[in-house]
Amino acid sequence: MLRREENVNTTLQRIALKARSEPKFQFTSLFHLMDLELLRGCFAGLRTDAAAGIDRVTKQEYGQNLEENLTTLVNHLHQMAYRPQPVKRVYIPKPGSDKLRPLGVPVLEDKLVQAGMVRILEAIYEQDFIGDSYGFRPGRGCHHALRTLNLEVHKGMVNYVVEADIRGFFDNVNHDWLMKFLGHRIADKRMLRYIKRFLIAGVMEEGRYWVSEKGTPQGGVISPILANIYLHYGLDLWFERRFWQSCMGPARLIRYADDFVVTFQKKEDAMEFYREVEERLALFSLSVAPEKTKVLEFGPPGSVLRPN
Repeated sequence: MLRREENVNTTLQRIALKARSEPKFQFTSLFHLMDLELLRGCFAGLRTDAAAGIDRVTKQEYGQNLEENLTTLVNHLHQMAYRPQPVKRVYIPKPGSDKLRPLGVPVLEDKLVQAGMVRILEAIYEQDFIGDSYGFRPGRGCHHALRTLNLEVHKGMVNYVVEADIRGFFDNVNHDWLMKFLGHRIADKRMLRYIKRFLIAGVMEEGRYWVSEKGTPQGGVISPILANIYLHYGLDLWFERRFWQSCMGPARLIRYADDFVVTFQKKEDAMEFYREVEERLALFSLSVAPEKTKVLEFGPPGSVLRPN
C-alpha cells in the first residue's frame, strides 16, 4: 500500500512538473487518478467530528465498510454514474453578533470526491498561482500575507494602499466563466463534468431544495481552489500583466482569498486602480463592497481618499 501511495504522489509530482514547465499545456487525462488509493488517503484526511450531510452518514459509519464503499464509489465515478447531493444548509451564531450565518454541510462522499479532485487540481494550479496569492493554499496562511505586506511597507516606497473586499464572492462566482477558466488548463471532459455537477448540486434547507445557478459549493472542500482559480484569471493575471505594466511607480497586489490589498508609490496609480478594479470585476459578475474598499494614504496622520 505504501508503495502504491508513493506512486500516486509520484504521478501528481509529474503532473506538477509538466504544469510548471509548460504553462499553456492542457491536461487531457486526469480523472483516472481518482482511484482507490487516492480516495483512501483522502478519507483518512477527513475530519472525524464533522457534521453529516443530508444522508446523515458520518465518517465512522462510512469507515466500517471502507473498502467496499470506496470500490463502489470508484466504479460509479468512472461510469459517470455518481451524482453529488445537495448541500445541507444550517445556521450558526456569527461571532461578535446576535445574527446567524449560513453554513453548508456536504454529504461525506461528496467531501471525499472533492478532496481527491483538489489534490489533482493543486498539482496543476500551485504552479500557476502568483506568489502573492495566500488564501487556502498549502503551506500558506493569513500571517504570510501580513508578513509580506509589512516587508513591502518597510521598504519605504509605499505611499498609498488600496484595501478591497469582494461583495459576496463565494455566492456570486459565475459558473460559465469558471468553466472557461478551467478549460485553459484542463481538457479532461470527465474532470470538467464532475466539477460542473458539484457547482449545480444545489442546497437543501428545511426540506426545501434550492438550485445553484451561481457560486461555489457551500462548505465544499473544492470551493477554495475553485475560488482561487477564478480570481487568478479574473484579478491576479490582469494586475500583473496589464495594470501593473501601466503604473508610473512600484505597485504590488497581495491577496488572501477574496480580500486583497494593493500597495502603490504613486497616488495616480492607486486612484486609477480603485476605478479600474470595479470595471474589471464586473466583467466576471463581481463587485467590491464599497464600505470595505478604500484608498489609504500611508503614514501619519493618514487619510482615506476617494476618486472624483
